[in-house]
Amino acid sequence: MRKRILITGGSGFLGKRLALALKGKHEVFLCGRNQKQNRAAKEFTGCPAFPVDVARAESVRDVMVETKPDTVIHAAATKFVDLAEKQPLECVDVNVLGSENVARIAMEMGVGLVVGISTDKAAPPVRNTYGLSKALMERVFCSLDGKTKTRFVCVRYGNVAWSTGSVLPIWKRMHETKKVIGTTGPEMRRFFFTVDEAVKLVTTAMEHSQDLAGKVLSRHMKAALIRDILDIWVKKRGGRWEQIQGRPGERDDEFLIGELELPFTREVKYDGVPHFVISFNERQPKPLAQGLSSANTQRLTEKEILKIIDNPPAEEQ
Repeated sequence: MRKRILITGGSGFLGKRLALALKGKHEVFLCGRNQKQNRAAKEFTGCPAFPVDVARAESVRDVMVETKPDTVIHAAATKFVDLAEKQPLECVDVNVLGSENVARIAMEMGVGLVVGISTDKAAPPVRNTYGLSKALMERVFCSLDGKTKTRFVCVRYGNVAWSTGSVLPIWKRMHETKKVIGTTGPEMRRFFFTVDEAVKLVTTAMEHSQDLAGKVLSRHMKAALIRDILDIWVKKRGGRWEQIQGRPGERDDEFLIGELELPFTREVKYDGVPHFVISFNERQPKPLAQGLSSANTQRLTEKEILKIIDNPPAEEQ
């Protein structure tokens, strides 16, 4: 059935790709607080874009009144770890208060489904303000499920390759400018996810929202040592890399499923891919035996890393 879908943060990297994936079957509306990016998103996707600041309840209400969505994908966020440490009030305003506004107004208007986009940085042990703000969004959304007819589900994943502000476009600019890439943590391990995989996780959550309501959906992901990616990069393109000063809030490894979440997490398969369903405060009869971190997951092969770094999305080339 054709639905009306509103994407907050719709002018962002993921929001635009979600729009492209969904607009064939649904009527998609985008919203974001940067008018220049909204205009670019409208041109890129062909979907209407509205000015919205999720930290302002009336702004959220206005766009929902106008678009009358059946589904809201809440992708709007302040997501930079170092800036969230330096400007925590902005992070809380957007990621916590903004999520509250989306949830409250969606319930008031009888929206059928709200999908919250989360991050591996929300998994315990939480290391930074950004991760804590997203962990609160997960808890708020999942706790609100069942209170009204509005269903809530969250998705959690790691770094989306080539997303705005992520390491790959930053490294690309450094390499093109000076042939030298600066890295804050060559010994860090990170999950890497293509934007197509990220979009697929969101659409999977939507398709199975009846079973996943009030829960967080994640999926198996591979990781890479940052040093390995850099070595492959300079081997292929020349130049060199060097270590630079670290940023506040960083940690060596990320967690998709933290140890404290194991009793509340079960494994399922969708389209043959292992997924993980976290049910806060609801112990599982067959819980996950081991948490999933960038230290214990499968490593990306050199071929897989090359495929990621050699295939930036068109607008990033």
